[in-house]
Amino acid sequence: MDLTRRNLLKTASVSGLMAAGLAASDGILRPLLASSENAKEPNQVLKENQSIAAQTKNNGMIYRTLGHTGERVSVIGLGGHHIGRIKEEQESIKLIRSAIDQGINFMDNSWDYHNGRSERWMGKALKDGYREKVFLMTKLDGRTKGAAMMQIDESLKALQTNYIDLMQHHEIIRMEDPDRVFAKGGAMEAVVEAQKAGKIRYIGFTGHKDPLVHLRMLEVAAQNKFRFDTVQMPLNVMDAHFRSFERLVLPMLEKEQIGVLGMKSMGDPYILRSNTVTPIECLHYAMNLPTSTVITGIDSMQILEQALEAVRTFKPMNPEQVMDLLNRTREAAAKGQYELYKTTSQFDSTAQNPSWLG
Repeated sequence: MDLTRRNLLKTASVSGLMAAGLAASDGILRPLLASSENAKEPNQVLKENQSIAAQTKNNGMIYRTLGHTGERVSVIGLGGHHIGRIKEEQESIKLIRSAIDQGINFMDNSWDYHNGRSERWMGKALKDGYREKVFLMTKLDGRTKGAAMMQIDESLKALQTNYIDLMQHHEIIRMEDPDRVFAKGGAMEAVVEAQKAGKIRYIGFTGHKDPLVHLRMLEVAAQNKFRFDTVQMPLNVMDAHFRSFERLVLPMLEKEQIGVLGMKSMGDPYILRSNTVTPIECLHYAMNLPTSTVITGIDSMQILEQALEAVRTFKPMNPEQVMDLLNRTREAAAKGQYELYKTTSQFDSTAQNPSWLG
């Protein structure tokens, strides 16, 4: 998106060190943990879904507002991990540009994906005017100020850009992660400094392990008078039944107008192996929630077409359609056996590479 340095600093001031509106400890964790009645039933947020109500369609692509930022982003986000799985660089570049040409403007990435290959290839794809067409997000793993500063600068270099639209703290999956990020000399100091310098516009965080860790991150942010611009988390037909981000975290993000980035709509892709739902149904379920964008892995033209087909055929689901999907997946989802990112460590890249944390 075309921005002058002045506009960068102006948009940066929307987020950052502002009164969060989120209550501290008593206002976040205690009420939610005291009674399960505080958690909404799966997909009940449909009744209040402002994301769908405010969405617009342009040349076949649906666009939604990214929380309180006011940015308009495509309902499908291009997952950065999968573009790094492609064997040939030129094939990856062609796929990224094809996605952009067909209306996908939300680009996902991370400093650590494939040892930086995903960022390098995306950086090359965003040349020739493509950078101005997208909302570019990447993530950092560092928990210390020094590690975070290094990773921010390396991402800027790899992506061949002088600013990143959204920087997210990656893999907030341990209860101690929030305190490390917000500690004196922690990663948040580096991110806020980068934002003030115009290197970053917005700030968010991601995690896939446990909704209670997300709530703790929001709690610690509130204690530090900080409101995140975005939160990324698993949102899918099985999450609704087990250790549910949808039930525990999503209502709070809606209330605080924090942009919701859905991920793992197909369980990467274990949910599909349950033979209970189709890829299109998985995407539709996540799109039916108050998500700003649903980030999905796309590593071929065929999978890109599948995602675009999900957009073309999406209509807000009625309660009966939602319950049909939930009833079909209830038994398979009960113990988290198809959500391995919650129940195993195989998706925890920072656990496998602790040096990334700093």
